[in-house]
Amino acid sequence: MRATGSKLADVASLVLRIVLACVIFPHATQKFLGWFGGHGFQATLFSFEHNLKLPFILALLAILAEFFGTLGVFSGLLTRLSALGIGTVMVVAALTVHLKNGFFMNWGGQKAGEGIEYFLLAVGIALALLILGGGKWSLDYALFKLLNKEKKREHSLQEERQAQQVSH
Repeated sequence: MRATGSKLADVASLVLRIVLACVIFPHATQKFLGWFGGHGFQATLFSFEHNLKLPFILALLAILAEFFGTLGVFSGLLTRLSALGIGTVMVVAALTVHLKNGFFMNWGGQKAGEGIEYFLLAVGIALALLILGGGKWSLDYALFKLLNKEKKREHSLQEERQAQQVSH
């Protein structure tokens, strides 16, 4: 479940989850919901298919991975899967769209688009979450504890039944 039992790893995981979710969420909602000046789901899907030449299923998965991945990363629910989805979307975006613009962000608006530095940071954070997992302050951890508690209860009941059978 967890890469290490360290409290520092739990804190690091929490910080990384919050930061990744906060920087990806506005972009994800632009694509999925049309918030923050975005075009919304249908227009983004159309653009990915026709402008980027992505097959429908990959375009759909990219939008869903980015949107639901931010929710998963923020809450710590399916953290590794969510981080994998976000990281994959960032790698594809960097290589297929942004690499031609170089490394740096387009702060001055002098280039045709953004470079890859933002994407590199997002991929790095996603990789760290793949290694660390959600940490102690995640829904992953809470579910793990709950399921583990249930397994222990079932195991205890099974041992009691076996002990009763032996004594009879």
